[in-house]
Amino acid sequence: MMQLQHNSVIPLYHQLKEILKASIDNGIWNPGDKIPSENELMSQYEVSRNTAKKAIEELVQDGILYRVQGKGTFVSKPKLEQSLTNFYSFSKVLKEKGMNPSDTLLNIENVFPTSKMKEALELSDGESVIEIKRLRSANKEPFILESSFLPSKFIKDIHVLNRIGTISLYDLLDEEFNITVSRAKEAFEPVLIRDNESNYLETEVGKPALLIERIAYTDKGVPIEFCKSIVRGDRCRFYTELTK
Repeated sequence: MMQLQHNSVIPLYHQLKEILKASIDNGIWNPGDKIPSENELMSQYEVSRNTAKKAIEELVQDGILYRVQGKGTFVSKPKLEQSLTNFYSFSKVLKEKGMNPSDTLLNIENVFPTSKMKEALELSDGESVIEIKRLRSANKEPFILESSFLPSKFIKDIHVLNRIGTISLYDLLDEEFNITVSRAKEAFEPVLIRDNESNYLETEVGKPALLIERIAYTDKGVPIEFCKSIVRGDRCRFYTELTK
């Protein structure tokens, strides 16, 4: 068992935090396992309640642990990590990580675009869009609630879109409509899970999430998709690499 260095300049809570994290990283505790209580940590490491509490609180804030009222503190499932360096596909990322992706189509219909969509997709007055609403899961666990909006003028047969789930949206556009998506730009914004979203994502209202807005372009530079995704903050993590 690793010991705390009481004479170190490193605060005791931070030392304890790193010891707990190492137990998770080394597989001593696995996702779903309950960790020792504050009282047990106080006794085991001879620290104050405030030290034990702060170490746990920081791990909860980092998403490494989670609390269940009246039951204790447990090890979280590892987050799905995705680099923003290159163009990516959610399904392909999951497959590369050994997970089984699946899409549940919730709705496909013609709708009138908002002013934001009209601007993003460069639409004229009176033009409609096709909304494709789907729930994106990994190993049967919902991760993303997503709505894609495509200009109706480019989709000659809306029924073809029912194939999504057996084939990716971009592959389908390429195969059926000769539309090749070559680039996209995305904006990220922290949000909280709302009531209707929590039902689909199987998580609590008010939990942290990311709102991702994507505009995808064809190889000719034509905007073909405006996409809004609500991504579970407890299950996904995005990062980028910077060079000087």
